[in-house]
Amino acid sequence: MIEALLPYYRYFLAVHIVFVISWMAGLFYILSLFIYHTEANEKPEPEKGVLLKQFVKMESTLWKIICFPAMVITVLAGASMLTLNPALLQADWMQVKLGFVIGLLIYHFICQNIVKQLKNNRFKLSSFQLRLWRELATIFMIAIVFVVILKSAINWIYGLIGIMGVAMAIMIAVKLYKNYRLRK
Repeated sequence: MIEALLPYYRYFLAVHIVFVISWMAGLFYILSLFIYHTEANEKPEPEKGVLLKQFVKMESTLWKIICFPAMVITVLAGASMLTLNPALLQADWMQVKLGFVIGLLIYHFICQNIVKQLKNNRFKLSSFQLRLWRELATIFMIAIVFVVILKSAINWIYGLIGIMGVAMAIMIAVKLYKNYRLRK
């Protein structure tokens, strides 16, 4: 990287971090709305009608104002950093990170499809399935953070085992929460 570009790189890095946080917050919140939206569909009228209308509005607003713009700015800032420092593309850890980012982008666009489905009163996933789906974003986030922080210091086999362990722990927690809710 050319030393004169270093200050710009740090600005892009700061923007990237801020909008990754915004994007992840938006994804976590939109999935919570999906869950509540799906559960509202089981309520009696007129409560059901009022809630469904409100959830469609909230999901649409969150998607248009936070999730989608934050994703775009995150990707643009990341691409700008790679343009300023193309040597990063040669690093194994960056290639792994970009693999997880591609997974997160696919996740993002599947969520966008769920926004459209719910807007059209198509409930393809149960609230339990949506709870599990929400935790996939957590797994992507943990994987990306660990890859970026640990870089080449991480042993990929142990990292993969760790991610799978976190995924199992999350699934168990979701199952326990479901049982807790059913008993209440």
